[in-house]
Amino acid sequence: MQGLKYLDAMSFPKLTWVHQTNVYEVNLRQYTPEGSLIAFMRHMPRLKEMGVHTLWFMPLTPISKYKRKGTLGSYYACADYRSFNPEFGSMQEFKALVQLAHEMNMKVIIDWVANHTGADHIWTTEHPAFYHVNEQGEFFDKNGWDDVYDLNYQHQPLRDEMIECMKFWVKETDIDGFRCDMAMLTPVDFWNEARTALDSVKKLFWLAECDQWNEPAYLEVFDAAYTWRWMNTTRDYYQHALPIHTLLDVLYGYNGLRPKNAIRAWFTSNHDENTWNGTEYEKYGNMAKLLAVFSCTWNGIPLLYNGQELPNHKRLSFFEKDPIEWNQYCELHDFYKILLTLHHQHPALMASTDMVHTHFAATDHQDKVIGYLRKNGDAEVFVLLNLSPYPLEITIYDHGIQGIFHEAFSGAIIDLTDRRLITLDSWGYMVGVNKG
Repeated sequence: MQGLKYLDAMSFPKLTWVHQTNVYEVNLRQYTPEGSLIAFMRHMPRLKEMGVHTLWFMPLTPISKYKRKGTLGSYYACADYRSFNPEFGSMQEFKALVQLAHEMNMKVIIDWVANHTGADHIWTTEHPAFYHVNEQGEFFDKNGWDDVYDLNYQHQPLRDEMIECMKFWVKETDIDGFRCDMAMLTPVDFWNEARTALDSVKKLFWLAECDQWNEPAYLEVFDAAYTWRWMNTTRDYYQHALPIHTLLDVLYGYNGLRPKNAIRAWFTSNHDENTWNGTEYEKYGNMAKLLAVFSCTWNGIPLLYNGQELPNHKRLSFFEKDPIEWNQYCELHDFYKILLTLHHQHPALMASTDMVHTHFAATDHQDKVIGYLRKNGDAEVFVLLNLSPYPLEITIYDHGIQGIFHEAFSGAIIDLTDRRLITLDSWGYMVGVNKG
């Protein structure tokens, strides 16, 4: 990769809070019937109480009208990087939201689309040299997305202006970071340049929409990245009854990747997955909640999509108005509250730190069960996942796992001093907490 030496550890130190954060994606258009910041702010106390720590807002910039898809267009077809989309409210209202989040000890990151702009972005007339052109001298997008045009990062003035636009949002609104859309489509040396420049304004959290499995060099710049390999493998495991080693192979594979201190974001849904590939219940069925437990207890940070706490069983439209159908009470509120709070507070669940060790547990059902102990000093979390459609009585053979644990969901005492038998329902899970 241009401009970067391959390292064993990323070049930028992580903020302390990043190791135990969680990320909740907000699709403002569909969040409420109003689709506004003001309407969303009424949900923030509920989200805080549920344990949400970092709010990720899909792009807040105006959407291009030329070549617009559907009635409302794609969030990811930006018309002006320094303006606020009036569909959602105003820049002043967003500043107030960020301030409120900070008062609630929450963080806010925004989606940043650097690879391309919408087809009528102000740069298409003011700075046409910022764009790639085809043999006919026309703007185009190499991925086949027909409502956007690719930017040319060989042109330094574009890089300089893109960085200034990112600085604008940090200075104006005091956001805490960026989720960078399709990060691997933009040269990694640009992200290195951008993060270096933004560090002088404010230390931020940087989340890349790419997978360390395929793009390890990007994790020398970004704090965290997606885990598409795991997401796709777990889907195939459930739908095609694959052997359990296919899951373990992926986990061992991630563990062997460089840089070693990269954080992985685990998820079952997001705006793309929900709309184009199906809800987590279409993809994973009865395995969906088990995967949520995994996402919050394995080494990394959990990423949630709005409505998963309902749970939401419908695909949300991308280019049209299609509000989430909120009920008076979210059925999975307490389920996620337990998981998110435990992940945020328990020292054994810190992501990507040498203080925490993860140890696979030996059981008598190695072909159906994954068990693991996460340990930070005396603080321990022991997790058992029954990855089968059968109820199981599971014997723990691993005598490195000892002592009294409190089950996070039921409060039951699990004594692994002598009796080492645990019963789990089909697709069941157990989260045992010891100290912390």
